[in-house]
Amino acid sequence: MSIGRHSVIDSHNPKSSFHLALHVSYPSAGDAARAHAGGYDPGGEIMVHGIHNGIGWIGRVHRLVDWTTGCVAMTDPEIEELYRIVPDGTPIEIRP
Repeated sequence: MSIGRHSVIDSHNPKSSFHLALHVSYPSAGDAARAHAGGYDPGGEIMVHGIHNGIGWIGRVHRLVDWTTGCVAMTDPEIEELYRIVPDGTPIEIRP
């Protein structure tokens, strides 16, 4: 299942527990209906974010372990650039 045929970045969070965060507008009513019809929880609170505050020094090493629960994590410099250039309303599709 991919997240977000109609998902967008719907908010920027500069005070996240992670180094900056972009919130993804998932699940939509249609996403939730499909999930419930299939007998599973659609999840939610999907974010694109940096490393947990205070340990950004680990950089790309974070990629060695799948440490998020459905979110997309990136290094602090990567999220800083994305956070700066991506406005709310930008479409996003997350594929497995």
